[in-house]
Amino acid sequence: MQPNSSASPKAQAASLFFAGLLPVIAFTLIEEYYGTVAGLIAGMVFGVGEISWELYKYKKVQKLTWFGNGMLFILGGISLISSEGLWFKLQPALMEGLFALILWGSVIMKKPLFVYLAEQQGHQFPDIVKTRMNGITIRSGFFFAIHTGLAVWAALAWSTTAWALLKGIGLTVSFILYLVMEGFLLRRAVLKQKAE
Repeated sequence: MQPNSSASPKAQAASLFFAGLLPVIAFTLIEEYYGTVAGLIAGMVFGVGEISWELYKYKKVQKLTWFGNGMLFILGGISLISSEGLWFKLQPALMEGLFALILWGSVIMKKPLFVYLAEQQGHQFPDIVKTRMNGITIRSGFFFAIHTGLAVWAALAWSTTAWALLKGIGLTVSFILYLVMEGFLLRRAVLKQKAE
């Protein structure tokens, strides 16, 4: 892919899933061998690297990347001052909680986020799909709200490695499985309505 002024839809989706993943990996590996402060510094350095890479590759940094890494720097800074990695570990929980609120807010504003994002990319949905997307958006908000609670628990009580696995593999795999289930139910509902 050649660099362009904006990221492709695939790149945006990857950013949604993997935003902040490299800093988490760096923090986890370095913290285990060299301590919390070294891990925090490594995580923040990789956050700068993630922003720099996106700027180099796409000539633009997505808002999600700025926001995620901005929170990482603020919470990482608090963690450095307190020499406690907890604040850094709370970043994923805050991101997921905010995303749940955005999903619910988009339904209240009668612009479900998933429909809006698809239409921004030029996709058009039949009315039955648009109607069903309200429910999918609300349920996705609950998915992220539940994951927020899990992420807070992981930050407070789990080992750093288990926390990193939840942030990286756990969220990604569980969300993909959730979307596959929603896609199956949506397809079934559309076929049923066409049959009637």
